[in-house]
Formats: sequence, C-alpha cells, structure tokens
Amino acid sequence: QVHLAESGGGSVPTGGSLNLSCVASGYTRAPYLMGWFRQAPGKEREGVAGLFRHGAAYYDDSVKGRFTILRDNAKNIAYLQMHTLNLDDSAMYYCAAKTHPTGAGWRAQQDYDYWGQGTQVTVSS
Repeated sequence: QVHLAESGGGSVPTGGSLNLSCVASGYTRAPYLMGWFRQAPGKEREGVAGLFRHGAAYYDDSVKGRFTILRDNAKNIAYLQMHTLNLDDSAMYYCAAKTHPTGAGWRAQQDYDYWGQGTQVTVSS
C-alpha cells in the first residue's frame, strides 16, 4: 500500500527558506510523476511544481526562480526547496504521486493516485 508523508513545513519570515520532503513508501518503482500542490484558506488547491521520473520539471509562474523540485528515484522521495518566501506562499502544501502516464499534464490533480496529508507553511512579515 502506498503512503505519502510530507515534512519540513513551519513558520518563517518573508524572504526566508524552507525545504519540504515527501516520502512515498510502498512503491516498488519510482512514481511516474510527483507533484507539489498548495491550498491557502479560502482558495482552491493549486499546482506548485511537478517532476517527472525522466527528469522534466515544471513550475507555476508564481514560484519560478524561487522554488526547486527534486526527487530521489531510488528512495522515492520528493523535495521542494523554497527560497525568498513571501506572504502569498503561506498555505498547506501537499505532495502527490502519479504511478503511470495518463497523458495529462502535471497540474491535473484528478490524475494523481496518492496524496499526502499536507504540511503547513506560514510566512509572516
């Protein structure tokens, strides 16, 4: 049984950095796609970044140049390195895994097979 567990959230001042991790246990082969999403209070969940098994990475425009998604396919761990955080980055951050190709893009939330419980990121002025 696959289980995703995020860690690394916390409270930081504007301009600060955080590194999130997501361990995907139960996979016998690295997931086809791992993504990071976030949801702020009163807003819909949105895509932050996605990283395919073959190495292609994609980012939402709001985080380009500040966030980096990485993954260790041998250990089935995904990372989200976040720098220059601002107030708009405050949200619950979720990782998700898609096991096989479906033809949909990395933002297609309905195509992900597994989701973590989330880790809170709070940025304060």
